[in-house]
Amino acid sequence: MELRNLITFTNVAELGSFTKAGEQLGYSQSTVSFQIKQLEEELGCLLFERINHTIALTERGHELLSYANQIRTLTDEFMENLVKDAELAGHINVVTPDSVCDEMLNAHYMDFHDKYPSISIKFTTADTAVMFDMLDHNEADVIITLDNHSYNKDYVIAKEQRLSMHFVARADSKFARVGNLSIKDIVNEPFILTEYGQGYRRVFDKELAKRSLEITPVLEIGRTDIITSLVAQSDMLSYLPDFVTKDLIEAGKLCYLDVADMDIEIWKQLIYHKNKWISKSLKVFIDHVSQSIDA
Repeated sequence: MELRNLITFTNVAELGSFTKAGEQLGYSQSTVSFQIKQLEEELGCLLFERINHTIALTERGHELLSYANQIRTLTDEFMENLVKDAELAGHINVVTPDSVCDEMLNAHYMDFHDKYPSISIKFTTADTAVMFDMLDHNEADVIITLDNHSYNKDYVIAKEQRLSMHFVARADSKFARVGNLSIKDIVNEPFILTEYGQGYRRVFDKELAKRSLEITPVLEIGRTDIITSLVAQSDMLSYLPDFVTKDLIEAGKLCYLDVADMDIEIWKQLIYHKNKWISKSLKVFIDHVSQSIDA
C-alpha cells in the first residue's frame, strides 16, 4: 500500500471532492481518481459512494480514514524528528473573529515572530459555524471562537476563558453615571454592532429576542477598532467584550454602562480537531496563544 495513495485518500475524505483534493496536492483529478481506484482494488472494497457528482465515505472508507490519519500522523512525526535540532519552521492556518485577529496581530504577533521567525501564520476571519467546517475539512489548523461555550467530542479545547461583556458609550454619555439601567432604557438608542448572525452578536440578539426586544443598529461592521473609535466620538452605544474596550476605558474615552439585566455568557475558546497532528510548530503556537488568553 503506497503512502501517497493514503494521503490522497485522506484529502479526498476531508475535502469531499476529488477536484479539491487534487488542487491541494498538486495533482490532476484523473491522478486522484487513479490513486483512489488503486487503493480500492488493493483493499478489495469500495471506499467512496459516487452519486450525482457527489461522494461520501462508505463504512469501510470511514474505517480506513481512522487508520490513515494515524499513519499520516506517525509519518509526519517521524519526518519532524529527523530534523528535531533544526530551527522550528512551518505554516499555520488560524481562523478567528475579526476582533480576535486584531488583538493577536496588535498585541501578540510580534512577540511570537521574534521567538519563531521561521513559522509563518495565515490569519483568516470567519463566523463560528464556518470555523468548525474548516476544522472538519482540515482547512484550519486551529480556531479561536467568541461565542456560546462549545463542546464536541470531535474537537479538543486547548484553552478557554469566559469573557466579560459590557455596553459601552463615550465617557460623557448621558448614561455614564446612571446606575441600575435596564436594557429597555437603552434599546432604542443608536447602536453600532458587529455583523448580524456572527459570534457574540448572534448570542446577543437571541437574548434580546427572549425579552421580545430588538436592536436595529445604525451601523454593522466587523472591525471592533472602528466601532470603539466611533462610539468614543458620538452618542452611539455598542456591546463588546472587555478586551476590545479596555484601553479606551483606561484612557477615559469610553465608559461601561450599568445595565443590570443583561448577563450574557460568552467564551473565548482555542480549539483544534482531535485528529489533527500537532507539529512542534503548531504546539508552540497553541502554547503562546494559551498564555495570552491567561493574561
